[in-house]
Amino acid sequence: MAALRLLAWALPRGVSICRPPPALPHRLVLRFASDRCGRVHFYTDPVQAVEGVKDGATVMLGGFGLCGIPENLIGALKTKGVKDLTIVSSNVGVEDFGLGILLASKQVRRVVCSYLGENTLCEKMYLSGELDLEMTPQGTLAERIRAGGAGVPAFYTPTGYGTLVQEGGAPIRYSPDGHLVTLSQPREVREFKGRHYLLEHAIRADFAMVKGWKADRSGNVIFRGSARNFNVPMCKAADISVVEVEEIVDVGSFRPEDIHIPNIYVDRVIKGPKYEKRIERLTTRDSQPAAASKQQDSIRTRIIKRAALEFEDGMYANLGIGIPVLASNFISPKMKVYLHSENGVLGLGPFPLKNEVDPDIINAGKQTVTVIPGGCFFASDDSFAMIRGGHIQLTMLGAMQVSKYGDLANWMVPGKKVKGMGGAMDLVSGETKVVVTMEHCTKTKQPKILEKCTMPLTGKRCVDLIITEKAVFKVDPKKGLTLVELWEGTSMDDLKATTACAFSVCPNLKPMQQIKPDA
Repeated sequence: MAALRLLAWALPRGVSICRPPPALPHRLVLRFASDRCGRVHFYTDPVQAVEGVKDGATVMLGGFGLCGIPENLIGALKTKGVKDLTIVSSNVGVEDFGLGILLASKQVRRVVCSYLGENTLCEKMYLSGELDLEMTPQGTLAERIRAGGAGVPAFYTPTGYGTLVQEGGAPIRYSPDGHLVTLSQPREVREFKGRHYLLEHAIRADFAMVKGWKADRSGNVIFRGSARNFNVPMCKAADISVVEVEEIVDVGSFRPEDIHIPNIYVDRVIKGPKYEKRIERLTTRDSQPAAASKQQDSIRTRIIKRAALEFEDGMYANLGIGIPVLASNFISPKMKVYLHSENGVLGLGPFPLKNEVDPDIINAGKQTVTVIPGGCFFASDDSFAMIRGGHIQLTMLGAMQVSKYGDLANWMVPGKKVKGMGGAMDLVSGETKVVVTMEHCTKTKQPKILEKCTMPLTGKRCVDLIITEKAVFKVDPKKGLTLVELWEGTSMDDLKATTACAFSVCPNLKPMQQIKPDA
């Protein structure tokens, strides 16, 4: 009846497009506000905030690396002692913090994630048969979660075509003696406008544990810096969403247009009692670089200075960990390049000074960074929409192996080393120029450029250019490799001996180029 009275009150009055609509009567404003506020429950005890999580539940944990993780709620799950959990998370934290706490206490049965990183505990549990591990490309994971929150049961994506993700056979569970027990299943494939896409299913969870910066007393939430990441889509994709924040403020403290998560998606809110906000990779401009041999330093610098020539004015570029990121140090001050990071940053700046470090602002390598004027933050699902949508002009990343026709492998050595594909599969499946920067051979002097990759693929026929310390190759997905630049200290015989496939030589072969300091 209250709704009918409100409708009757509003309908007789015409609303002009030239002036704002009439305000609601004061008593109705109060009535409606209190009803909305009543749906969101506020807690002071983290253990009470996770009430209802049972053994075998599926739980989403927001954050990226250690940035924006719900550390108080994770601690509450440990205290509660629930077990056999399925955890959906972008990463798996470190051994003694974040998700690593639940792994160490043997409370997790299965993990759905995109990247293990440096969590050797998780890797060991997986390879020894103690843990199911479903590795999912990071952008696909973000979109599966977004779809779950939007009521979309499945969708098609180009990410992972031609890899184990599409073909099936990726190890999910090992037996204690190292034999494969469970493998991933093949995906359905369809062709749209000449491109292949695979069907991925949405993910929903029983609970989502989310870390925000502030919430108002009606349950609206805002974030700081790059801590939006997976928190935003996860909050929308669970039966019960629990948000821990650093501060709770009065209703009206946020402008409506500044709210990142409306309270319609929020069920429970708790102000975290304390925060460590641990930084996984503290990186500053005034810190000492890691020690390296003069030869290794010389090789890396050579690759970096050649890679920097790929930047163009006005370009949007995504740079992988290691050599690609270092290439950004040589971007000419005469040009503007917008650096994108898949954890939700556009406009990456230099590493901070020690007094500028902010644990809520990191890049995809979990390093502390700054953001240039005009830069911005967004959630992970938006970040990968930029990638798949063709809005990134250059992707630069490392590799374990590259084939003659541009196949790329850089995420897994079956049974030995499992890092995860992270966002690489999404990056190389988009409409972008893909440049691989790597040392020409492994530490054991084995060629990395092969006739055919022997490791699981990250992408099929996706690489456009290979830059090593010895040479630069253009890659054609049908014709193969063409040598276009050769380092002056490398002979053709040496290059052929260390490249495990045939290649043609450009008639206009040049010495390997290096960016000039005043370029």
